[in-house]
Amino acid sequence: MLPPGGSPLERYSHALNCVEGNTTFYATPSQAQCQQWRTQVPDGFRFLLKFPRSITHDQLLAGPRSDVYEFLEIIAPLGDVLGPFLVQLPAVFGPEHLDRLWRFVDGLPASLTCTVEVRHGAFFEKGEAEKTLNRGLRERNIARVSLDSRALFSAKPDNEATVDAQRKKPNLPVHLLPFDAPPVIRYIGHPELEANRPFLAPWIERVAVWIEEGRQPFFLVHMPDNGEALPLAALWSEMLSERVEDVTALSLKENRPQMGLF
Repeated sequence: MLPPGGSPLERYSHALNCVEGNTTFYATPSQAQCQQWRTQVPDGFRFLLKFPRSITHDQLLAGPRSDVYEFLEIIAPLGDVLGPFLVQLPAVFGPEHLDRLWRFVDGLPASLTCTVEVRHGAFFEKGEAEKTLNRGLRERNIARVSLDSRALFSAKPDNEATVDAQRKKPNLPVHLLPFDAPPVIRYIGHPELEANRPFLAPWIERVAVWIEEGRQPFFLVHMPDNGEALPLAALWSEMLSERVEDVTALSLKENRPQMGLF
């Protein structure tokens, strides 16, 4: 479904203009690989790379700073096409670990932006733990990732991909922290494409308002079988183009000017 020609990434970047970098969560690429990626995407493309699992999950952000700077040095060739880094934290990272988060983000280079995804239940109870988290993020102008898995968990677990996704993905309330940092939404869809429309509709309105305000939201889509993510991205852009005049519906089979960040 992607436009023809070039590498998969090059073809992808002709149709879409940002990507969630799960690759770096599981294995750090070589600097040569990052240099190659840079040659395959236009200047307006954005990589939202995840910090390695060893840093966020194994060390719970308490590892040596040398690990962080080694990673940043490796991905340096992508510097001008980097969106906010994804600091995705495991469910065991709770309120007692927040000081680690603040030390971690405060120690990053000033030129680097990031966004934080939490999964501990206490951060979704609207109590003191969540208030402390949100206050710290606001003070640092860091967006809180909104993970929306409602469509996924509304599906019947009647196939292997859906069962696996429902087992692995968190089923948490959607909490949005609106302020100046570019919003980051991670949407995990229903395996039946058309079933996503009612779940996407509220996001269409919210994202439309952000665009009209001159903001640049990142809307990242997933499916239980990520081979079906491109049709979901096309559905999202079709719905958004009907709401926002300046957004053109995504065409996956031909080279066209890129739509706004999705």
